[in-house]
Amino acid sequence: MRAIVFERYGPPGDVLRVADVEEPAIGARDALVRVRAASVNPADWHLIRGAPYVARLSFGPRRPRHPVPGSDLAGVVEAVGSEVTELREGDEVYGSPFPSFGAFAERARVPADGLAPAPEALSPAEAAAVPVAGLTALQGLRDHARVRAGQRVLIIGASGGVGSFAVQIAAALGAEVTGVSSAGNLDLVRALGAAHVIDYAREDVTRVSETYHVVLQVAGTASPAACRRALTRDGTLVQISGDGDGRWIAPLGRMLAGRLLSPVVRQRLTSFTARPKADDLRFLAGLIESGAVRPVIDRTWSLDEVPEAVRYLEAGHTRGKSVVAVAG
Repeated sequence: MRAIVFERYGPPGDVLRVADVEEPAIGARDALVRVRAASVNPADWHLIRGAPYVARLSFGPRRPRHPVPGSDLAGVVEAVGSEVTELREGDEVYGSPFPSFGAFAERARVPADGLAPAPEALSPAEAAAVPVAGLTALQGLRDHARVRAGQRVLIIGASGGVGSFAVQIAAALGAEVTGVSSAGNLDLVRALGAAHVIDYAREDVTRVSETYHVVLQVAGTASPAACRRALTRDGTLVQISGDGDGRWIAPLGRMLAGRLLSPVVRQRLTSFTARPKADDLRFLAGLIESGAVRPVIDRTWSLDEVPEAVRYLEAGHTRGKSVVAVAG
């Protein structure tokens, strides 16, 4: 089968190539999925570059343990392991093989717990855009921030992959949403359901007079101490990512600082890494079928164009998600 592979860390254009590789073997609790579409996530370029260096403890210290990148997909089940009862051959599914990657290929091994029926309202390309970003937004807001109806929620990085889902999910949970993005994306953020928008180039969101019950930081370089200024006295900061230059820990240092600060302040400061869960994928599918949530697709690329697609994401150009069409 055709797949995107790499044997060493480095710039996507230098290390990624298309190759013919063997189909992945599946275990007792896995499914083999014929991939129709995948999408590009920050986890992919972190894997490909092996950055920040601390991530290589998971990715592989000298060379990648997972030679085929790709964190989420939509496709058709071709086979299931001996202990899988919830999926059958021929099922249209969407989900994520994370943390093992492997979606940038014609077939992928995916744990059954990371798959669910694909939303009928979406095309395969649209469905592939949902899992990692949608799960991150859902778990961050519902599980970690515990968003309730009537709360004020500030989303920093509201027009990107996670942020575009977060605006919609927070609104669906009944929150009053303020989205932070560049000026060119403010209309998009409003259309997704934000009651208020802020152009980060014109206003420092950590120094505005308004305070929020929840701040979800998906982008930017604001420190946890700075983000606290935007919180109510009992508010919650959830740090998912953000920008950072350091080779060793990059934004992980800021996230660690938040966790260390949390026990000594009244507000709750936390961070997390989303995990694929079939129940949460079904929950997202329900929001999609109801019309409350929709994926925002920026561009669609071919499998051969994955190196360019990863560079495009790295450059910070993406509005919503970039999708990779793998098969018809």
